[in-house]
Amino acid sequence: MSARWHRFRCGGWTVVEFFIALLLGLMIALMSSGLLLAASTGYRHHSEGSWLGDSGQYALEIVAQSLRQAGYQDWDSASAPVAGDGAVSGLDARSLSRDGEGISSPLPAVDGVSDVLAVRFAGSGHGGNGDGSMLNCAGFGVATPASEAERGWSIFYVALDAQGEPELRCKYRGAHGWGSDAIVRGVESFQVLYGVDTDAVPDGVPNTYVNASGVDAMGAAYWQRVCSVRIGLLLRGGEGSKPESVPATFDLFGKAYSLAFSGTDPGVQVDEERMPLRLQHRARQMFSITVMLRNRGG
Repeated sequence: MSARWHRFRCGGWTVVEFFIALLLGLMIALMSSGLLLAASTGYRHHSEGSWLGDSGQYALEIVAQSLRQAGYQDWDSASAPVAGDGAVSGLDARSLSRDGEGISSPLPAVDGVSDVLAVRFAGSGHGGNGDGSMLNCAGFGVATPASEAERGWSIFYVALDAQGEPELRCKYRGAHGWGSDAIVRGVESFQVLYGVDTDAVPDGVPNTYVNASGVDAMGAAYWQRVCSVRIGLLLRGGEGSKPESVPATFDLFGKAYSLAFSGTDPGVQVDEERMPLRLQHRARQMFSITVMLRNRGG
């Protein structure tokens, strides 16, 4: 009997052995889950960072392309070019409606920060969309204008989408009235500075960079002296997309400008520590570009 009992015991598990195996299995499962969670989190952070980078570059590309068309005149047209009211204009800390006339009826800005940039230009060719060589910010062709009112518009501003997320929009006038299309969402701040040539004899080189209110304070004629435009853009990712928890400060035009003007130019400095907790844990990237205007004559 003792021999058979010994053989029986050797062929099975004791309760202690079973619980040890169960504990080891649970430890392996927990370690695997932790590794999977870490890999998933790392992938999300990498994916979010890539999305922010691609979106920011795309937005700057659209804005820069429009600015390079600012003030264009169709000198090859059989008719004389139409005189315009300037190449660029703008508003500080404002938003717009989708179907309002140009920037003439501004709305309060989203979170009171982002600016409005308006670009004017003549089209090329005839018909509804011209010859397709001059495009507005939505990608539609603009024809040679018969009057100043028919000159092309590319207007950039920030508004909320259907989910309440701020997005950069492109507003334009099409064949059937005004329209507005989203360019990129998650825009926390869209800031614009204008390089103004203040020399007594203009030489086409900016002497100072000021916001839209600063140009207005110089006088309406100084909008004709804007020879470059500087864009600052801050994008944010989805909830929980920030890999670290230390609050950061973003100076869209550099620390020196923020120290001098953050009190009077809202949005040029964004401090995560002052945000609600739910917004602090979102990844952010800052972008900037300066574009020289090719055609300053309105």
